[in-house]
Amino acid sequence: MELGFFTMPLHPPGSNHADTLEADLAQLIYLDKLGYSEAWIGEHFTAEWENIPAPDLLIAQALGLTSQIRLGTGVTCMPNHNPFAIAHRIAQLDHMSRGRLMWGVGSGGFPGDLDVFGFDRTTGTNREMTREAIELVLQLWEDPRPGIYKSKWWDFKIPEPEEEIALRVHLKPYQDPHPPIGVAGVSPKSETLTLAGERGWLPMSINFVPEQLLRSHWDAVEAGATKAGRTADRSSWRIAREVIVADSSAEARKQALNGTLARDMNGYFLKLLPRSKQLGLLKIDPNMPDSDVTVEYLVDNIFIVGSPGEVTEKLATLEASVGGFGTLLAMGHEWQPEEFWKSSMGLLKEEVIPRLATA
Repeated sequence: MELGFFTMPLHPPGSNHADTLEADLAQLIYLDKLGYSEAWIGEHFTAEWENIPAPDLLIAQALGLTSQIRLGTGVTCMPNHNPFAIAHRIAQLDHMSRGRLMWGVGSGGFPGDLDVFGFDRTTGTNREMTREAIELVLQLWEDPRPGIYKSKWWDFKIPEPEEEIALRVHLKPYQDPHPPIGVAGVSPKSETLTLAGERGWLPMSINFVPEQLLRSHWDAVEAGATKAGRTADRSSWRIAREVIVADSSAEARKQALNGTLARDMNGYFLKLLPRSKQLGLLKIDPNMPDSDVTVEYLVDNIFIVGSPGEVTEKLATLEASVGGFGTLLAMGHEWQPEEFWKSSMGLLKEEVIPRLATA
């Protein structure tokens, strides 16, 4: 099992943006030194808790300060971007990374962001636009044919090339044919993950759903792969999880219930998910009342919290339950207290993952 990182990032409203960006960068640098294989950074415009609208800029900064970790947009919300422009930004970033870039793409379900860019939240047109935009980006990278590219969402023209002085659309990614493409799944039997299976893209599962829903995620990937005549590869599957490791189970549980993880869940997610009628995603029993979905419930039933031995056992159980997966993505929070979180990330990499390999 490989070990990676996924960060929204999460910071309380009112935080100083310069300070939080510096802290987010410091996390990536530290995880690179620990040997984490990859890190994904989210994109939002109107969520103050998730306060990075341009993960590609943070990735560009981090590339010069890290040496081996692969960095990905998690995700580029396609309705927020003109496909001609984003094709060039991602291709340039891939060259700057010399192949350390992964490109996460999605339809951007955050209500405020959809409002900004004129998408009706109730119709699903953002998903339609996303599929068309991704296909257009791939076409622009493969063969940018001159002509007018017009849809209900964009309108641009690729001019005829002037070969004598090399005036033409020319930029392709560093990686051939393009950076690995990742998509995130949330709902049961996610259509997005079915698409990942069809296209051979990297499937990613969100951090707070129970194991039975995760199993449906892989069912979706396999269904898509079968439809396209592919064989789904479990080593490509990323599962995100809240993970806290400490020398003792008691200390790990204390930090989970009283630290930044609990602050972020209580202050943000457990308020946000009911508004979008998604709290049911967190329930191991669909009939349980909403009031029972607490941080303590999540720590006991979904999150991975404990001593190195306990966390190893929980991850082995998760892996067996879902039938295997390739990369664990530990979720990002503010590292307060810093030394505790650095220790937790280190124990996960240096003690837990090696134990899993020999279990």
